[in-house]
Amino acid sequence: MKINEILKRREKGVSFEFYPPKTQKGRLALSNTVDLLNKYNPLYVSMTYGAGGGSQEQTKDAVSMLLDYKDLEVMPHLTCIGSCEKDIKKILDGYKAQGIENIMALRGDPPAGQSDFNFIAKDYSYASDLVRTLKQYNHFSVGVAVYPEGHIESSSLEKDMEFTKKKVDAGADFAVTQMFFDNSYYFSLLERMKKNAISLPVLPGILPLTDVEKVKQFAAICRTTIPLDITMKMEEFRHNPAEMEKIGIDYTIKQCLDLIKNGAKQIHFFTLNKPDIITAIIDGIQ
Repeated sequence: MKINEILKRREKGVSFEFYPPKTQKGRLALSNTVDLLNKYNPLYVSMTYGAGGGSQEQTKDAVSMLLDYKDLEVMPHLTCIGSCEKDIKKILDGYKAQGIENIMALRGDPPAGQSDFNFIAKDYSYASDLVRTLKQYNHFSVGVAVYPEGHIESSSLEKDMEFTKKKVDAGADFAVTQMFFDNSYYFSLLERMKKNAISLPVLPGILPLTDVEKVKQFAAICRTTIPLDITMKMEEFRHNPAEMEKIGIDYTIKQCLDLIKNGAKQIHFFTLNKPDIITAIIDGIQ
């Protein structure tokens, strides 16, 4: 079933994002993660997509693995930067043949080490270009990413909203936010979208805040603010990872409860393939 239809039918629920394993041990860990989280009857599950040939194949293999779970709606991520239309359509034809009806359309990052990468040298420069190709199929429900604090390459929130509108006008059906840790940014994003006449479901993307140093690394490369109070509280326990994780889980539970209280009843979790943490959070908000 198409995710935009699921979001209309189910007023509340959770969705999960996984990443493709690189080893047999990783495959077993992913299988265990899916088994443990499947009990929450997710709205859908998604699989991330890395740039570069090897990781692309890993993503497709992991997607096939998820399709073995007949009760799950599976959405692959697909990046397009530097790609040609022929290669993108080959991937999409394969997913369509597998019965996949949903794609997360992303621009993706330029290859590592190429600061002078030419974004317009190939057929796809922006996620909106990929959205247009997807809509030509008249088959896929298309998700896109949105940024509560603005994309790190955007010069302003206004410019960021221009790119968001291009993706929506190209045919995006729903959106998932980049991670955020202060809910005011999420609600401000919704207000900006409303002012720009952008109307589509926007799921808040939640990354459990359990290792403050690792999250700082993520945040530094994608313009995400970690509130000072929780940063200081967690840093007190940098030599006690178990206690740091406990504090972070409690913070994430409170963040989710606040989102739900203020109307966001469908929440997307970046699982990092760590089911125990996600289980603790979902049990804490139910």
